[in-house]
Amino acid sequence: MRGSVPGLVSPHPIGQQLPAVYLEDDFAQRFTAGLDEVLAPILLTLDCLDAYFDLGLAPPDFVDWLAGWVAAPVDGDRPPDVRRELVRHAVEVHRWRGTARGVALALRVATGTQVEVTDSGGVTCSATPTDAPPPDEAPEVRVRLHGEVDETLVRQVLASAVPAHVRVTLETQP
Repeated sequence: MRGSVPGLVSPHPIGQQLPAVYLEDDFAQRFTAGLDEVLAPILLTLDCLDAYFDLGLAPPDFVDWLAGWVAAPVDGDRPPDVRRELVRHAVEVHRWRGTARGVALALRVATGTQVEVTDSGGVTCSATPTDAPPPDEAPEVRVRLHGEVDETLVRQVLASAVPAHVRVTLETQP
């Protein structure tokens, strides 16, 4: 959480900007020094606002807030570098969502491992609604991950990246 920083000096002290008659007034200087202490974090944040939107420089809690802007699935338990990458690639992941390219990108960003995604190209259609697509024509995606991965995380990413009617086969290779 953003908050006050003890001993932070204001870049623009209010007491120095008062008319000359108040420059030597002890009460006016002490009163404005109290305001400076409250306003200093705000002024310094505004002075450095561009750094907050640079994912390499932004504080971790601000990265999590930015994740809400781009609907990135940020989990507070993940390391800060992974959360930054999720936010950095969120727009592209959303653009390709539901495609083999999108599945590969989402998994690569979330796990940091090499990913191969093969799409069967299967398509189904029907003039009448059915409960499920015919088994011999069901679309399928085969995902091959290389390296150590957290299978729970992979399943979560797949649940959000693959359409619900598509079967997923997951293979891991060391």
